[in-house]
Amino acid sequence: MVEELTILTAREAAEYLRVSLYTLRRMEIKGSLIPFRTPGGHRRYSLRMLNEYLDESRTSSQGQESESESQAVYEGCASC
Repeated sequence: MVEELTILTAREAAEYLRVSLYTLRRMEIKGSLIPFRTPGGHRRYSLRMLNEYLDESRTSSQGQESESESQAVYEGCASC
């Protein structure tokens, strides 16, 4: 419940994800994160949103590693 109520500024979100503000902005442009906007136009991120992003990126990166490992094994086999 606390996760749903916790809102972070762009700087806090970048620190939480351990990325730069520039990278956080690129993630937003790519559509990986969609922040809330204050009436003044400032970006705000929920802790839940950031944790979901981390979970998704971990899952997708594990799948990519398995695929690249399989490709490396295939390429290393001269008789295949």
